[in-house]
Amino acid sequence: MWTLVSRGWGCARTLARWATGAALGPAPTFGAAPESWPTYRVYSSAEFKEKLDMSRFPVENIRNFSIVAHVDHGKSTLADRLLELTGTIDKTKNNKQVLDKLQVERERGITVKAQTASLFHNCEGKQYLLNLIDTPGHVDFSYEVSRSLSACQGVLLVVDANEGIQAQTVANFFLAFEAQLSVIPVINKIDLKNADPERVENQIEKVFDIPSDECIKISAKLGTNIESVLQAVIERIPPPKVHRKNPLRALVFDSTFDQYRGVIANVALFDGVVSKGDKIVSAHTQKTYEVNEVGVLNPNEQPTHKLYAGQVGYLIAGMKNVTEAQIGDTLYLHKQPVEPLPGFKSAKPMVFAGMYPVDQSEYNNLKSAIEKLTLNDSSVTVHRDSSLALGAGWRLGFLGLLHMEVFNQRLEQEYNASVILTTPTVPYKAVLSSSKLIKEYREKEITIINPAQFPDKSKVTEYLEPVVLGTIITPDEYTGKIMMLCEARRAVQKNMIFIDQNRVMLKYLFPLNEIVVDFYDSLKSLSSGYASFDYEDAGYQTAELVKMDILLNGNTVEELVTVVHKDKAHSIGKAICERLKDSLPRQLFEIAIQAAIGSKIIARETVKAYRKNVLAKCYGGDITRKMKLLKRQAEGKKKLRKIGNVEVPKDAFIKVLKTQSSK
Repeated sequence: MWTLVSRGWGCARTLARWATGAALGPAPTFGAAPESWPTYRVYSSAEFKEKLDMSRFPVENIRNFSIVAHVDHGKSTLADRLLELTGTIDKTKNNKQVLDKLQVERERGITVKAQTASLFHNCEGKQYLLNLIDTPGHVDFSYEVSRSLSACQGVLLVVDANEGIQAQTVANFFLAFEAQLSVIPVINKIDLKNADPERVENQIEKVFDIPSDECIKISAKLGTNIESVLQAVIERIPPPKVHRKNPLRALVFDSTFDQYRGVIANVALFDGVVSKGDKIVSAHTQKTYEVNEVGVLNPNEQPTHKLYAGQVGYLIAGMKNVTEAQIGDTLYLHKQPVEPLPGFKSAKPMVFAGMYPVDQSEYNNLKSAIEKLTLNDSSVTVHRDSSLALGAGWRLGFLGLLHMEVFNQRLEQEYNASVILTTPTVPYKAVLSSSKLIKEYREKEITIINPAQFPDKSKVTEYLEPVVLGTIITPDEYTGKIMMLCEARRAVQKNMIFIDQNRVMLKYLFPLNEIVVDFYDSLKSLSSGYASFDYEDAGYQTAELVKMDILLNGNTVEELVTVVHKDKAHSIGKAICERLKDSLPRQLFEIAIQAAIGSKIIARETVKAYRKNVLAKCYGGDITRKMKLLKRQAEGKKKLRKIGNVEVPKDAFIKVLKTQSSK
């Protein structure tokens, strides 16, 4: 409620009349005490809308489903059409990627964050509540997909009628299959000139064992046959199995941070009811909160009186600290404890990179920005780190290279933070050899995420590197080139299946560090953009790994230490030395840039010294005079080289540490 107070009664009166549209009584007499002034309630726009009554949706009229697909197969476009068809948004030409709210999503044309929307749909005289979750398609964001599926009972598996089944289509199908969800195959883009829905139907039947007559053919762009998708959702996806009379059990499957309202938690209710004013407890932190607001996303926030079991919505409970809203947490009513829900497997980082502020005075601002962004993206792991050259910072774990780029871009766009990112590395393991070392580290097998901490060979019995099972789907004319690329990356072939007359599915076991930087780009260029790639974690395998130091005039540069396979050490060392030679400023003395494994130098580049022409004053004369001057200059440079320090400037670090696809 707002109380209108003004120096002039007329101003407050006019505002009240404009806001409420009501005729007001006479003004108070001149000189009357303020306590006697009447107050008028003015509703905000959110309150003025009548709050939705969610009790009118019984459990049997609720359907919770996700849209999953490979990158660019039309998930977000289909979501736009479903929102239009159910009247959730108005039909306009501007409805493109309505659920993609981040700037980075609109710029890149990809979905990064899973987004929820509640649709209200009338079918055969019944009012249905359809909770839709639009998910990302890239392999780096598969954690978003698996989290979204926990709040669903079915999925729409979208396949491009032109491209057919791709690697991420297969991965997403098995995520849904393992979660025992109903799968509705949807063949999109049937309006394209080269579309071949019959071929795609046969692929779906062969790979997923789903009868071809269950496929729905649509064009999300033109809105063709979208009604049958809604009909299939109602008929084929079961309602959630929940109990509204049981005590509250709500799963937090996503969350965002609002600087004014604190944490906004996206919840799926498995039991009970929650309403504004309820006291709830977090099973993870055991802290108690009072619910300030509950509602549904339609697709913008719309407050409701209550949320009931089986429904998906949002909840604001005054959580001000970003660490309080753990994704996978269970919320329950105060003094009514319940058994927590299983939650999620924590995301396993595949790529690590150092992140440092460009200016150390920005450290606290960057720390706050990273905390808020990791609340919204819980798959990022954060460890404190420091460097002599770059100062205090963090070592962050990501699910892949695109994930790292998107996180960096969001930091810049949403929090105006500029950072230095080091070369991405993968987590290695080392099996310790002596009981003394095991006692010191408190475990036999240690994980190394920072190459500078890589233990010496004398301390370990073996090194282990992470491996992934990669799936490549490609037209068969590129098979030979792709096999050569995989072999060059130390991959081992596991399987090869023809999914139709001209498409092949290859399965390879890859060392993760071989594919993490530029494998995807190489694959796309070899196959003219037709091949698709997806991978899943496959544990660790023994490997001949070595720690490669970079030396400047005999001094190790800690920030440039890398862990490489023994067979590739020379080529990688040479590339780093060449890059450093181009980046380092010249000095008055010679700088030797060396790549070393232990005491063995495997690559070298030299930055020549600035040289004064000491013979300029000699016009003829004996050669011994010239030799004497050159000898004195050489001795001076030798002395300078001993006492002079080579400091690598920050911009040179940035050039060397940035991934260069040409190398």
